[in-house]
Formats: sequence, structure tokens, C-alpha cells
Amino acid sequence: MTVRIVTDSTADLPEEVVKSLGITVVPLLVHIGDETFEDGVTISTDGFYNLLTTGDVFPKTSAPSSGMFIEAYQRLAQETDEIVSIHMSTRLSATHAAALVARDGIDSPTRIEVIDSLSASMGLGLLVIQAAAMARDGAGLNEIVSVTESCIPRTQFFGVLDTLEYLHRGGRLGHAASFLGSMLRLKPILCLRDGVAYPVERVRGREQAIDRLCEMVGSQGAIRHLAVGYTTGERDMESLVERLTQFFPDDQIVRTRAGATMGTYLGPGALGVALITAEEPE
Repeated sequence: MTVRIVTDSTADLPEEVVKSLGITVVPLLVHIGDETFEDGVTISTDGFYNLLTTGDVFPKTSAPSSGMFIEAYQRLAQETDEIVSIHMSTRLSATHAAALVARDGIDSPTRIEVIDSLSASMGLGLLVIQAAAMARDGAGLNEIVSVTESCIPRTQFFGVLDTLEYLHRGGRLGHAASFLGSMLRLKPILCLRDGVAYPVERVRGREQAIDRLCEMVGSQGAIRHLAVGYTTGERDMESLVERLTQFFPDDQIVRTRAGATMGTYLGPGALGVALITAEEPE
């Protein structure tokens, strides 16, 4: 039977990709005031950003329960005896831990491998897409796990934020804390390294920040997979995609929008680029 792929909603996968590749997405929880929503299930992306930009309550997030993963695994165990479950960095979320508890608690002979992507958003998303495409094409669990783990060190995520305020208030600023209090109009560029947000540099003005983002992508060498995402500026994303076609074919670039969980920390006006570089020849 075909290996089934599971991930969580921080992968920010386009719905058409989820459906076409048969990916199971377990939602994180988003808390706004006294209400709790399942990311991408009981709150839409548009609805979330409307609340984020017009409301006066700052959202909070939490990992799915192990029970949510058990439910997903048990459902898939009716269809397959092998599952690969790939999740957001353990240094950013307890989601991976919940998946491990579920794996050890499920009453089924189905083999389940749980992988820490050391990434988030479309960095995680690209690893999941690759794994699901391999499963669709008949690859076995061991091969999918091996290829995914080999790609994790070659997976990069860069983001241009309008402000660090959302990362700061959400407690995910980490090593980027040194950027707080920067001069007005300086736009922070961040990366994920070993599963943690790190500052790359501060650039004066949004256009200059996007210029720098393109330069960083161009410096990565041969690219195997590329994705571009946004929170509230789709036009800016398409403009960025157009510029990145000098490095990668347009029709192979994955376009996506950050969901409620990632949007809680990235904030309005954010742009991100994720890529997996090609393996260097021996």
C-alpha cells in the first residue's frame, strides 16, 4: 500500500497541493480571546488576517493534542501500513512531541516515522511535498525517510518582516531579539537555522529588503525546490516570484499564503522564501 504523509498546518501548504498529493494535515490551535480555532479548519486565512489587523486581541497558538494525531493515524491505518509524519521544528513548537506520543500510543501495527523538519512554513512544506510526491510514485517508507532527512540540512527559509513585534509578543524571537529597537524603516531579514529564528541583517526600506532576499536566493547555488509565501500582500509575492524566475522555473515555484499559526508570528506584510538546494556531486 502507498505510504501516507502527515504534516501539521504550519507547513502552509496550498489546498490544491494537499488534495492532489493526498497529504493529511493536522491543525494547530489558534486562540483569539475566549475562542479557540483549528488553523485552516474552523477559521479561514482571510478571516484570521482580518482579526489580526483590525482586532485588539493578540492571538496565541498551541500544538495539536496527541489525541488529534492518534485520530489521524488510526484513520490512515485503515488505508496503509506505513506513515511518514513530518513536522515543525521542535525548537519552535511541541507539535513534534505530540506526534511522538501519538505514534507510541496508537493501537495498530502500522509503522509510523515522525521527523523533525528543523524548519517551519514552506521550508517544512517543501519537505512534505517532496515526500508526498515520492509516495505517489511508489517509494517506500525507508527511502522517503532517508531522502527527507538528507534534505533537511539543505532546506533554507528566509523572511522579510514589516515588524518583529509579532514574533516578540509570541515569544518566538529567539536570537533575533538583538533587532528590537532598531531604527524606523529598517526591515529585518530572518532565517531559520537549526530550527531557530536568527537575524540575518536589517535593510532600510522594503524594496531594498526584497532586493537582498533575491540576492540571498541567488547565492544558494543549484536549487531543487523553491516556494514563495506571503501573509497579506499577494501582489508583493507575485512581484517577488517574477524576480526569482532568473534562478528557478516559474511553473515549478510553489506559491502559498501563511496560515493562522505562522501569521500569528510573522504578522501582516511578511514575505518568505523557502528552498531546498540540490545535492552536491561527490
